[in-house]
Amino acid sequence: MSFVAERMGRIDASGIRKAFALAANLKDPINLSIGQPDYDVDEAVKAEAVRSIEAGQNAYTETWGIKPLREACSEYYQEHFGVALDNVMITSGVSGGLFLCLLATVDPGDEVLYADPYFVMYKHLVNLLGGLSVPIDTYPDFKLKAAAIENAITERSKILIINSPSNPTGVSIDTSELKAIAAVAQKHKLLVISDEIYEKLSYDARPASIVGMYENVMLLNGFSKMAAMTGWRVGFASGPEEVIQQMNTLQQYTFVCAPSFAQYAAITALKTDHSAKVAAYRVKRDLAYALLKEKFQVVRPDGAFYIFPEAPGGDGEAFVERAIENNVIIIPGSVFSERNSHIRISFAAPDDTIRRGVEILNGLAG
Repeated sequence: MSFVAERMGRIDASGIRKAFALAANLKDPINLSIGQPDYDVDEAVKAEAVRSIEAGQNAYTETWGIKPLREACSEYYQEHFGVALDNVMITSGVSGGLFLCLLATVDPGDEVLYADPYFVMYKHLVNLLGGLSVPIDTYPDFKLKAAAIENAITERSKILIINSPSNPTGVSIDTSELKAIAAVAQKHKLLVISDEIYEKLSYDARPASIVGMYENVMLLNGFSKMAAMTGWRVGFASGPEEVIQQMNTLQQYTFVCAPSFAQYAAITALKTDHSAKVAAYRVKRDLAYALLKEKFQVVRPDGAFYIFPEAPGGDGEAFVERAIENNVIIIPGSVFSERNSHIRISFAAPDDTIRRGVEILNGLAG
């Protein structure tokens, strides 16, 4: 008899982990795979975390999260998007918020729609909960369009997940496109989960949010990307009260609360000027795109820190193996897609690392 639950058969081990296993014996590899900033947490944020620890703010917080941070998150959206957030709760990162939201809303057989390519957790968490994953093909431009969503909807459709800017493509959804998506969601009474973790890293236009366009939106955002607080595990969620209340109940029995000291420091992070980091990453985006387009079919990303070229020969997994054999770590697009035609490259790396890595990839492309 196996002690492993049947549900574990519905998910696969991370393809990213498989790529790292292939790269385990490399010496000083050129790593263009990591989905975290190459800058550190700001000194002012660190100082506030230390101050909070030394002041004894080390106990459990209330499950909802501390009130000053919840209010600061609402004010942040008021300032940047013109819409104050209601029913804010603090989560253990955006991943924690996503898990709680899906756990609170997905029944076996419910359909959850999302763009393909997609962030890896969407598919696997839905499958784990017994829901039906419905990836919507967005190749070749990676734009999730209202018409494509409409065509994918059935009587079992319940939730639409959007992610802008996107991991793994870096492509964003603009205001007019979001309004069209909101109209489809309203027509079919879908819950929209809007994953906006990369909204601060937008390079060509002001970021847009679906918050305020439609009432049944669950916003997820956090501090791992804008503030490099990946290991601090702080995010926030805002949405319909009936769902948030159930998420809060689930948090009592799972995460309990986000780390206390990190919640206090996150207030400072929200009020920090991140424009210099955004400018630096715009340069990295331009560098990666300019070098890659010489040999690859590639869409220019307008946010996040990923670029998603088509693999030479159309076999992403085979190309990744060749790259790793040549000391460059990248991720096959099949990790994020029903297709195996592309590769994901992270430009969250020093400029020289980007140049050296892409030079090798261009050489392999022939």
